[in-house]
Amino acid sequence: MYTKWLNILMKVKLFEDIQVNELNNMLLCLRPKKAEYKKKEYITMAEDQFTGIGIIVEGEVLVTKENVAGDRVIIAKLNAGNMFGEMVAFSNQKQWPATVIAVTDCTILFLPTEKILGNCPKMCIGHKRLIQNMLKIVSQKALQLNRKIEYLAMKSIRTKISNYLLEQYHRIGKNKFMIPLKRNELAEFLNVSRPSLSRELIKMKEEGMIDFYRSSFEIIDVEELKGNI
Repeated sequence: MYTKWLNILMKVKLFEDIQVNELNNMLLCLRPKKAEYKKKEYITMAEDQFTGIGIIVEGEVLVTKENVAGDRVIIAKLNAGNMFGEMVAFSNQKQWPATVIAVTDCTILFLPTEKILGNCPKMCIGHKRLIQNMLKIVSQKALQLNRKIEYLAMKSIRTKISNYLLEQYHRIGKNKFMIPLKRNELAEFLNVSRPSLSRELIKMKEEGMIDFYRSSFEIIDVEELKGNI
């Protein structure tokens, strides 16, 4: 049943260091529920009943949250091989903390929490590794959310842009790269208005710090960009 997605699932951090034959057996034991969604369809709504960790096997999604003013803030953009819901999975909260929207047609496998921590009736070899991976994922996600809070605390748009572009630069290792967010998505991620973001990007381009076209960016002066932080 899950064979068609094995190549994708092997890349999911939850199944890291688990061999393909072990993974196949585990999936038959865990039996995640498959759900399909159309573009722009809501996958989860904040405060809805939590249904299990979502693993994306096809398509892209946005994880969003409304701030106190009612404006949408993008937490993350995820594609096949990523997962969502892991932060709330083992808490006392039984509602989804964020809204997840399909960016494209997508297929999600939902894995109930009890299937991860419960006793494995087939004594799967990889089940211990699965739990270890889950602990690592939750820790990493907490660090990512802490970084998101840092972005929200930054007062100037230029500081937010510079931090974001430098993060992409260090992650990719090149001064020319494609960012995963469209312009309006980037504005929501940085929690600024799109017109303000566009104006600041143009200013930074005119000052010779960066160049860009749509989602393609080039850092021309790394040191100058660092000076904005």
